[in-house]
Amino acid sequence: MAPSPTSVFVSAPDGLRLHVREWGPRLDPRLPLVCLPGLTRTAEDFDVLAAALAARGRRVLALDYRGRGRSDYDSDPARYAIPVELADVSAVLTVREARPAVFLGSSRGGLIAMVLAAQEPAAIAGAILNDIGPVIEPKGLMRIKGYVGKLPAPRDYADGGEILRRLFGQQFPKVDKAGWEAAARRAWREDKAGLAPTYDVRIAQTLEAIGPDTPVPALWPQFDALAGMPVMAIRGANSDLLSPETVAAMRQRHPALEAIEVPDQGHTPLLAEDDIIGRIAAFIDRCDAARPAAPAS
Repeated sequence: MAPSPTSVFVSAPDGLRLHVREWGPRLDPRLPLVCLPGLTRTAEDFDVLAAALAARGRRVLALDYRGRGRSDYDSDPARYAIPVELADVSAVLTVREARPAVFLGSSRGGLIAMVLAAQEPAAIAGAILNDIGPVIEPKGLMRIKGYVGKLPAPRDYADGGEILRRLFGQQFPKVDKAGWEAAARRAWREDKAGLAPTYDVRIAQTLEAIGPDTPVPALWPQFDALAGMPVMAIRGANSDLLSPETVAAMRQRHPALEAIEVPDQGHTPLLAEDDIIGRIAAFIDRCDAARPAAPAS
């Protein structure tokens, strides 16, 4: 039987309640894996991966940012911002005693991991960047801006799966009907009015200033902060957010970078296939091996 997660709640620096899904033994001496989801995503995106790693004895934590999943919504949507979310992540690391850790960041989560490496390098013992890099392709960003907070309310989860298939099917051609319905169950939740998104739709306001002529600044200095540690870059072969050219530039700056391209998937790879899980597990094992030995007491 696959290990089940426990839910814990941590207070953010401003008192807002943050939800964390946690698997595996808290006292495992090995490095924990901290999973950070995408812009509107939740901790449940990592359930398959986390259960597989926990079955090997690895501790895994996955965070719902403020305004996502089971975390509290912020009264001020302007606070759905990376500096605030970074402070939230740091609070979780402290309360859950999960520092240092290997970080797996999908999309926005990878941006947060890079910024954390620049600001608190001792917290990171390795980084897995899932379909994200220092350069974000404007085409992909504009596609995301086009649907965040704007999807129709589905009648039921089967309808939600069809909505997602129409939106993302070109990037994920191998996902079947059951897979799309499972994705819908992560994207919407039941409330009194029917099905509602698992995120605060006001997050869309944070994208208003972004356009084809106002791209997101490159984060090469933050990526360079990962230079002294193991790094894995995962790219969906159909991704429109992370280009092969950016992955090549990342490898040039970090020659030891391990790059994986996932066929038939786009933004972001699902990380649910046995071979991908195996490579992630092996990478985290290498992070353990590369960790400096603790000084003798």
